[in-house]
Amino acid sequence: MTAYFPQIDVYRTGQNIKKIMQLQQLTVKDIQEYLGLSVPQSIYHWFEGKSLPTMDNLYALSELFRLPMDALVCGNRREQFRFYRCPAFRRYAVYYEKFMAMCA
Repeated sequence: MTAYFPQIDVYRTGQNIKKIMQLQQLTVKDIQEYLGLSVPQSIYHWFEGKSLPTMDNLYALSELFRLPMDALVCGNRREQFRFYRCPAFRRYAVYYEKFMAMCA
């Protein structure tokens, strides 16, 4: 019997990050500067599925994109978390945005 083990799809994760960047009108240069990377090659490697962002970079990207880290990573999980579609989660997200705006 083979146990099911969820795995990250490196290529799809890179493409997902690229799509989110495009939707938020961010460039590779923007991400490079935000993460403090000396060269942009690592970002292009994410897009091509050659590597994944480090946990620190994923955490920072989730803050920049204002998305949970789990929304950035794609894999073979049998069931996706459904709480993102929950009305309560959307309310919390709105409250969070307003709170962050007040703190700025």
